[in-house]
Amino acid sequence: MPDLLQLQQLSDSLEGTLFYDELHKKLYATDASAYRIMPQAVAIPKTEDDIVKIIRFASENNVSITPRTAGTSLAGQTVGNGIIVDVSKHFTRIVAFDAQKKTITVQPGVIRDELNLFLKPHGLFFSPTTSTTNRCMIGGMVGNNSSGTTSIRYGVTRDKIVEIKAVLSDGSIAVFKDLTSEEFIQKTKGDSLESKIYKTIYEELSNKENQEEIKREFPKPEIHRRNTGYAIDALLKSELFSGTEDTINLGKLLCGSEGTLAFTTEITLKADDLPPTNNIMVVAHFHTIQESLEAVVTAMKHHLYTCEMMDDTILDCTKTNREQSKNRFFIVGEPKAVIMLEVGSHISMEDAELQADALIKELQDNNFGYALPKIYGADIDKVNEVRKAGLGLLGSIVGDDKAADSIEDTAVELSDLPNYIADFSAMMERHGQSTIYYAHAGAGELHLRPKINLKTKEGLHQFRNISTEVAHLVKKYRGSLSGEHGDGILRGEFLPFMIGDKNYELLKRIKKAFDPNTILNVGKIVNASKMDENLRFEAGRVEPDIKTIQDFSDSLGILRAAEKCNGSGDCRKMPSAGGTLCPSYRATRNEKDTTRARANALREYLTNSEKENKFDHEELYKVFELCVSCKACASECPSNVDVATLKAEFLYQYQKANGFSVRNKIFAFNSKLNKFGSIAPSMTNFIANLSLVKKSMGIASKRQVPLLAPKTFKKWYEKNKKSAETNSFKNGKVYLFCDEFTNYYDVSVGIDAYELLTALGYEVIITDHEESGRAFLSKGFLEEAQIIANKNVNIFKDLISEGRPLIGIEPSAILTFRDEYIRLAKDKESAEKLSKNTFTIEEFFKAEITKGKIHSGQFSDVEKTIKIHGHCHQKSLSTIEASFAMLNVPKNSSVTIYNSGCCGMAGSFGYEKEHYEISMQMGEDTLFPKIRATESTTAIAAAGTSCRHQIFDGTNRKAMHPVTILRDCLK
Repeated sequence: MPDLLQLQQLSDSLEGTLFYDELHKKLYATDASAYRIMPQAVAIPKTEDDIVKIIRFASENNVSITPRTAGTSLAGQTVGNGIIVDVSKHFTRIVAFDAQKKTITVQPGVIRDELNLFLKPHGLFFSPTTSTTNRCMIGGMVGNNSSGTTSIRYGVTRDKIVEIKAVLSDGSIAVFKDLTSEEFIQKTKGDSLESKIYKTIYEELSNKENQEEIKREFPKPEIHRRNTGYAIDALLKSELFSGTEDTINLGKLLCGSEGTLAFTTEITLKADDLPPTNNIMVVAHFHTIQESLEAVVTAMKHHLYTCEMMDDTILDCTKTNREQSKNRFFIVGEPKAVIMLEVGSHISMEDAELQADALIKELQDNNFGYALPKIYGADIDKVNEVRKAGLGLLGSIVGDDKAADSIEDTAVELSDLPNYIADFSAMMERHGQSTIYYAHAGAGELHLRPKINLKTKEGLHQFRNISTEVAHLVKKYRGSLSGEHGDGILRGEFLPFMIGDKNYELLKRIKKAFDPNTILNVGKIVNASKMDENLRFEAGRVEPDIKTIQDFSDSLGILRAAEKCNGSGDCRKMPSAGGTLCPSYRATRNEKDTTRARANALREYLTNSEKENKFDHEELYKVFELCVSCKACASECPSNVDVATLKAEFLYQYQKANGFSVRNKIFAFNSKLNKFGSIAPSMTNFIANLSLVKKSMGIASKRQVPLLAPKTFKKWYEKNKKSAETNSFKNGKVYLFCDEFTNYYDVSVGIDAYELLTALGYEVIITDHEESGRAFLSKGFLEEAQIIANKNVNIFKDLISEGRPLIGIEPSAILTFRDEYIRLAKDKESAEKLSKNTFTIEEFFKAEITKGKIHSGQFSDVEKTIKIHGHCHQKSLSTIEASFAMLNVPKNSSVTIYNSGCCGMAGSFGYEKEHYEISMQMGEDTLFPKIRATESTTAIAAAGTSCRHQIFDGTNRKAMHPVTILRDCLK
């Protein structure tokens, strides 16, 4: 094992980075599986030469290396006790493209969806479609032989392999591609490691006894989705080994080998022609699981592009998920299961309709399904998003009984599927277990997950027993224990039984030929660790008692709130995937800056820290530092891991032990300070923007400190408010929340809101209330935030009702009533009741437009083009569509919404000198380029005060609050 000096010497020799600090080791100890293995170091190589050096170092020092891309493996493939080699940051190039041959060469860190964005203009795509396509990488897909929803039509990753360039275990470079029998035999000659590999394969697979053993014991060849050991059965198709194919390619063997045979650095793939654009999805609804599976056999006669299943457990999880609740529109009644059946036509939509109707008729003729709605266009994507979110949604289940990944990847021949599941269900009934069913029914592969508490010894016992029995059941049908997720640690132990001892020994000899010193991803596929060892949770442990100021009872405590993260990595998606999650990762491309890392780190320290204050760790501060509390994770993470809330609690607890900095106090108490500063606003503005003052406060020199208005909005209101006695307010009363940003800085926006509402017939009341507490929350001053929450809830609880709503101008301020106050307020019942009648001003307008109280006749007919950038909290806790509806009221308004992520300002974050550059990078990811490309005559709408400042600083364009734009449109 290498010591620290040796690791430092390796680090010094690399162009990339080597981490061996406790934080990075903890972050890479887990992936999306149930396993946790602490590595010795984490390497982020920059070049192929770096990888060669790491491999040679590993060989010389008897340490294993584990290749890793997005770290979304479900069977523990990307955790190990040696050096984790993460290629996701630097190995992201598309190396070559041949449009005529329809081939493309990529590095392993290229994201699948990014690859398809490149291929689409050429009429091509890489077809394997996993649920993680917006962050999974080609290297991982090759390592696992990924397949996904389209395999029934296009095949699996192995079918697309043209060539693989890899570093072998001695540091030499090899290229694996199609070879004739003669070329293959020529490769066996010589003393290089590559020659020895070819010689071993030739000798082993030429053996007739070995050939017969493989054919007898491996899964049925009709099961196309199979990841059982190494794909030696696929190599037997070559004429070299009595098959019919005239070439052989060891790249097919590397595909699915989980990085245990070589370290891939370039992959050449065969692309497919784009699928048809005339598509219809039939979502068949069933009362029982068994009926749905019997229907699959019938449905698959119809040349489907997709045949995917979801059961009621997953569908129920969508009800409480902010993002997916919008996508469950297609559900009719309360099905036990639905199957999504997609047909397509290159000819016409009429042809697609004929196919869909024929499918529906045959299902009806066989009495399959109680509802068979058709889904069209963009709605198909929404249905697919629910399916893709399946695994993440299961992470949101409250409590310790989780949907365990123990038997979740079995595949059998399609005709065997109903009988197999019937046997499986009977087995689970004997165990007293309910099971979650979802995924690739049309391929004979269902993801089956029992609910098991792996924190208990009884749960651990179930984990092993159920896995063992399922292995025997799969063997009965000569199926594959893994259809697409691989053997890894989870299933490697069962390989001798699944393929026979002789075949297993053959796999070990092949592994030895490739990796004589046993350094490549040790403990995966062959000589695997026990499937019930090295788990994230210690069975029988005593749960730590962690006191928090916020109420985490909805997750049964803050630790379980962090444990919701199952590692599926939705927070690693790129800007091209849309949404906001996760701004800091998008800017740095560092695992440390993902939502997943923050949840994992918090789980690690809350579970394992020996300190009385388990939050008191500098490593936690480092991992939370670049979290901008955008709240995107609260909605876009399928498991609803709300890291902004976790961060607020962490900052409070950490600063209790280590003190609150002067700068944090100034930002947190900004509203209190502004009360004094507004006595002489001109002088305050001058002093605050002096270079010396900014430097002493740690504010970026390139930022202008926001300017206090000459008069506060509250003072303007007191002087200009209109009473019901002198005016006709036909539409009733509304309470306007005078937030601290509008009151001191954006007074003109407050005036616009007031005048707009009164002109439209609403009596606007601003009562005496506290600030929102947003600044306290963002800096971890939770005791102060709690006092404010309690006061505001007490002030408004008897004033606000369905007929008298509370509306707010600044999203981050008004949405505290809907979010943080419920966790902070002592009177939780009143806080929850108040939250139901609290709205952003845009939400209020949308509701009133629907009622007909606000209409186009009240506004001018002047043509206006408007583009909207949504505030992060709006997108997560509210809806940007409300702004769209509001600004579309004038009949000649042309309104579109930017597909933009976080602006990067995030309150005080973008003003802090150490965060300025990364703040601007966040803006550059999507927002700034879109604004620069916008015509100067187009109005830019942004509800957030931080967003408007950031847009100006980044593009020199002035954005306006939607109320200002609409106020200017009044007749």
